[in-house]
Amino acid sequence: MYRETSFAENEYYHIYSRGVEKRKIFMNDKDHKRFTALLYIMNQNQPFRMDDFLRGNKNNLENIFKLEKEKTLVSIVSYCLMPNHFHLILYEHTENGISKFMGKLLTAYSMYFNTKYKRSGPLLTRPFRSEHISNESQYMYIFSYLHLNPLSIIEKRWKEDGIKDKKEAEEFLKKYQYSSYHDFLDNNRPESSILDFSLIPDYIKEINLDFNEYKKLFQENKEKD
Repeated sequence: MYRETSFAENEYYHIYSRGVEKRKIFMNDKDHKRFTALLYIMNQNQPFRMDDFLRGNKNNLENIFKLEKEKTLVSIVSYCLMPNHFHLILYEHTENGISKFMGKLLTAYSMYFNTKYKRSGPLLTRPFRSEHISNESQYMYIFSYLHLNPLSIIEKRWKEDGIKDKKEAEEFLKKYQYSSYHDFLDNNRPESSILDFSLIPDYIKEINLDFNEYKKLFQENKEKD
């Protein structure tokens, strides 16, 4: 199966993939944390042995965010992990960077998952999906959709029908740790090291992001996308 999107340097892309047959790819907190750690450490040309790292760090994954890396393959500017899929916004600053990074990331996570759960075969649909982000409105829509997407866990039709219980929704997102939502509110988490804040567009940096602002961005740019 061939990819329709070709990647160009100095451009942003929405990257997403889901489990084969829509199966869950994150079964618990440890799986989420493993993928998040891989987002950080696989974003480099140099090979990395996770098993060697864990043996030397007493299985403390959080220490991985303290490691110095070689030159990154891409700039990660947003991410969100859902039970059976994930979304990323990536910036291609090196030729073939996205393809190399995604190959390393998905291979490493699939090997981890299959070994842990004693399964074999592909874990994620191939190829991963990609969408070129060509303008500000499209970026705003994808950026807000990506960070509000966990609401589907508690309100399946929030995109179509709107958010019914805004207080509950805001509290849920505050507790949901598996996205960069928190890093745009307060970038002091270890996981903030995943993001390249220098490549976040100025029109995002200029916004005082909070739950209400995400809702506003989504609603205003939904029809334009």
